[in-house]
Amino acid sequence: MGPPSTSGFYVSRAVALLLAGLVAALLLALAVLAALYGHCARVPPSGLPGLGGSEAESSPPLRQKPTRTPKPGSARELAVTTTPSDWRPPGPWDQLRLPPWLVPLHYDLELWPRLRPDHLPAGSLLFTGRVNITVRCTGATSRLLLHSLFQDCERAEVRGPLSPGTGNATVGRVPVDDVWFAVDTEYMVLELSEPLKPGSSYELQLSFSGLVYEDFKEGLFLNVYTDQGERRALLASQLEPTFARYVFPCFDEPALKATFNITIIHHPSYVALSNMPKLGQSVKEDVNGSKWTVTTFSTTPHMPTYLVAFVICDYDHVNRTERGKEIRIWARKDAIANGSADFALNITGPTFSFLEDLFNISYSLPKADIIALPSFDSHAMENWGLMIFDESVLLLEPKDQLTEKKILISYIVSHEIGHQWFGNLVTMNWWNNIWLKEGFASYFEFEVINYFNPKLPRNEVFFSNILHNVLREDHALVTRAVALKVEHFKTSEIEELYDLFTYSKGASMARMLSGFLNEHLFVSALKSYLKTFSYSNAEQDDLWRHFQMAIDDQSTVILPATIKKIMDSWTHQSGFPVITLNVSTGIMKQEPFYLEKVKNRTLLTSNDTWIVPILWIKNGTTQSLVWLDQRSKVFPEMQVSDSDHDWVILNLNMTGYYRVNYDKLGWKKLNQQLEKDPKALPVIHRLQLIDDAFSLSKNNYIEIETALELTKYLAEEDEIIVWHTVLVNLVTRDLVSDVNNYDIYPLLKKYLLKRLNLIWNIYSTIIRENVLALQDDYLALISLEKLFGTACWLGLEDCLQLSKELFTKWVDHPENEIPYPIKDVVLCYGIALGSDKEWDILLNTYTNTTKEEEKIQLAYAMSCSKDPWILNRFMEYAISTSPFTSNETNVIEIVAASEVGRYVAKDFLVNNWQAVSKRYGTQSLINLIYAIGRAITTDLQIVELQQFFSNMLEEHSRISVHAKLQTIKNENLKNKKQSARMAAWLRRNT
Repeated sequence: MGPPSTSGFYVSRAVALLLAGLVAALLLALAVLAALYGHCARVPPSGLPGLGGSEAESSPPLRQKPTRTPKPGSARELAVTTTPSDWRPPGPWDQLRLPPWLVPLHYDLELWPRLRPDHLPAGSLLFTGRVNITVRCTGATSRLLLHSLFQDCERAEVRGPLSPGTGNATVGRVPVDDVWFAVDTEYMVLELSEPLKPGSSYELQLSFSGLVYEDFKEGLFLNVYTDQGERRALLASQLEPTFARYVFPCFDEPALKATFNITIIHHPSYVALSNMPKLGQSVKEDVNGSKWTVTTFSTTPHMPTYLVAFVICDYDHVNRTERGKEIRIWARKDAIANGSADFALNITGPTFSFLEDLFNISYSLPKADIIALPSFDSHAMENWGLMIFDESVLLLEPKDQLTEKKILISYIVSHEIGHQWFGNLVTMNWWNNIWLKEGFASYFEFEVINYFNPKLPRNEVFFSNILHNVLREDHALVTRAVALKVEHFKTSEIEELYDLFTYSKGASMARMLSGFLNEHLFVSALKSYLKTFSYSNAEQDDLWRHFQMAIDDQSTVILPATIKKIMDSWTHQSGFPVITLNVSTGIMKQEPFYLEKVKNRTLLTSNDTWIVPILWIKNGTTQSLVWLDQRSKVFPEMQVSDSDHDWVILNLNMTGYYRVNYDKLGWKKLNQQLEKDPKALPVIHRLQLIDDAFSLSKNNYIEIETALELTKYLAEEDEIIVWHTVLVNLVTRDLVSDVNNYDIYPLLKKYLLKRLNLIWNIYSTIIRENVLALQDDYLALISLEKLFGTACWLGLEDCLQLSKELFTKWVDHPENEIPYPIKDVVLCYGIALGSDKEWDILLNTYTNTTKEEEKIQLAYAMSCSKDPWILNRFMEYAISTSPFTSNETNVIEIVAASEVGRYVAKDFLVNNWQAVSKRYGTQSLINLIYAIGRAITTDLQIVELQQFFSNMLEEHSRISVHAKLQTIKNENLKNKKQSARMAAWLRRNT
């Protein structure tokens, strides 16, 4: 049925047109209704497979489905025909979850994208398709709901009930009276003339068409690229989380698993890939006499719609067999010929074998294809049997040996292979428990890498890649829990769940769980969980139940509560605790971590506590696990004496997801130990002390002086990852770019240069004498830029000299590449210490390169000039000439971010703000205000800045800018107080 009229009666399309003709006064209103919400009889596109004349004519006319149109800002606008909820009767189409009336059992899906090598698409491409879905009816209904968006439905029929035992032969057909779309909730609704019978099976037969766009990276999408000197195109899919409905009508929820028979019709010069191995091929001729290849694939296991995958491409591959199953890495032909896919091929098979052995569950499919796309916004996707990657995170080129790319590829490949068990084999029941797949896949990527790289410092790497970032972002009141109790999400809300908390906090939860149990117990519980829920779905409580079973079967590990109670205290609330130990009394307490803690903040409620596992060290010896399951508790064994050798550190290896604070004596003892013998504290705990102390001081838990005291020993520190943590916390971006910090700069320079000698000499020698030695030092590769950049910023003569040497060698002989980890710094100081001659060389390099990453790197380097006239010329080029007009790097913003550039950019905007707004958009002007005003500390400065920009902004923008500037001012005032205390401390200690 169609949408209701205002009187509550249902009006058909024909009646509506008749009334429109008879009642001229209502012509305009009814025309609008008809255009937006009326039925539109459709003529199937020529060559649509499976649509004979009699079939098409027997179907009811279908209401028009919204179609994809260009994105804002890309010369196309998104125009969607909607069916607002207030124009239709209340019903199940208003809900965000499918009703339980139908359960999908099997899909026969055929897709025919019209991709041809001799006619590459100009932005968009037609595809047609048909799907037969076998469903089981669980409740009588005459309204069928499926997910469908951005397709035109050409035919809809319902066959059945199917006769059991006769190969699903039908005994009849259920007439379809109407098909319409609830676009806001993304449903296709089939109105039947009679209800389906509970317990019976039916087959829904649907034919559809749609468009594929290059700009979209959801559903089906195009990549246009260059290979072997030719312009080519490929088609691929990304259906997670809810984009299968963009490609074909389906039951697009993770718990509604089914099997799939997939057929892809494609041009003979292309290869078609899907989840399963190719079953057969045949030839099809379209209405124009052109021949197409029809590739069919074997039946998939039971799986959710988001794991269905398709690729049509002109690629080559490399392959190997692992335990009888073929592994193929597909990529551009140039990349395969260059050997760029070899590294990924060599690590994929052993990774599968490691996880098979670990879980004692074989990989379920007969093959594994991995394909590298020239452009893939999701970076990597774990589709069962056909994993899709952006080539930047899969292909390894010879020039990448001095980057962290090798280990990055290893992590991402391991992550996606981990999903073959966590997510593919066992799928979360709903998106609120997405951490069950993403968190565990993130955790096991580290287990895989540690297994194959035993020399890699596992705790320090986990801290650097995972823990440091998520602890910096997570806090009480604002952030969300890992597992959400809400089960109804809009599509946009589901997409927002793919964040730092799902991945990194989820991985940290798994690591903490493994830490307070033991590895054998941890893996044993996961084996049981994976085996029980194979090809099915699970919730968080199912996972806890299997852990509890494993715990109950042994007597070594004793817990203070059930595993559910312990872990729910972590996964069902946001933030994390700060654990404070008074080493004089042994009293330990917990409180939530707040940004900028306020002394009179309301006390915790009874639900705001965590059950905290405390692994700890005393005087270098690991102690027995204890639990803080209350707000405070006394641990007499943690008291320390007056002895210089007595000290305590909580959170062994940082496996617990919390920060640690101590009383003054506790911090003093640790500081004394660092100054006396820093190596007595493991590297991970030197990292921990620095990171916890600076975070706690920044947020008012301890004084800044307490954190600074921990840096006194640094002259003896030879671990670059520890130095990286110090410099990230101490030499912040605001400190570097703020001209008002001239008072602290000379003090900090004197203090740090005195301590930098050891670590600088180690790595400057390596860079000069044997830079290739760095290729297997992952922590150095991720830490060197900060060390090198800080040393040069502090004016270390050897750093400036080395930068000049490397820059000059590269300019004179470009084959002498600057070592990648420090390339940004060397380029920047090459420009800062040079003249317009060096700047012009970089401009010429920028003009001649086609690599986007290199263009961005060079643009940032060119903004490092100290000459105002050069920066002014740079900005003039950016808004008026090629090559900058084709690049999305906002040159004005990066110039404004520098110390000199802030004033140059402000003056430049006086005469050029309209051109800047046209080139980069109005939001760029707002960003520039924030960049130029980043050092403001008074209301008068805010007023002056607003007056300066007043004619550039609309009224609503002025209001939001004023609020933001007030926030910047308040933050700067707070930092100013902190800086004053730092300066006072530095004066006393230099």
